[in-house]
Amino acid sequence: MKGRRALAMGSVVLEVGCGRGAAAALIRREFQPAVIHAMDLDLEMLHRGRTYLSEAERKGISFYVADVLRIPARDESMDAVFGFGVLHHVPDWQSALREIVRVIKPGGAYFLEELYPSLYQNFITKHILLHPAANRFRSGDLKRALKGAGFSLDHSIELTQVGILAISTKKTNPE
Repeated sequence: MKGRRALAMGSVVLEVGCGRGAAAALIRREFQPAVIHAMDLDLEMLHRGRTYLSEAERKGISFYVADVLRIPARDESMDAVFGFGVLHHVPDWQSALREIVRVIKPGGAYFLEELYPSLYQNFITKHILLHPAANRFRSGDLKRALKGAGFSLDHSIELTQVGILAISTKKTNPE
């Protein structure tokens, strides 16, 4: 993505909804944080990470079961949070976003990729994939929620009927 943001040496990051750990390994390789906390609500997905990732790939990554609605981290303790396709799975995505902003340090980053309902609630995919039906967000809804949570949208690639890939920064002085 143009304008890719670097993380400072010694950064501590969190990936919410890490699944089997593929993105955590990518984050480690591309951003080289000192520590990666990788959490998912699905214990089975975390178990799959043991066979999906090599021992070397798992080095420096702490995997644990946790809910994005109750992130087990202190306020403003993370330099960055990564979430790849997580919020659209959460019925109360607004509360999840508030939890994410709570754990990010002022000036820290939220790297996100999200899908919009037109992609996953169409006549084919709504019968194949499980997603909440109510309280869904579209482009404008997500952008307003990010701004309202205290983020500035720094860089994004978006297809308004499909989804968004973005880097946002937690403002140091909320307005």
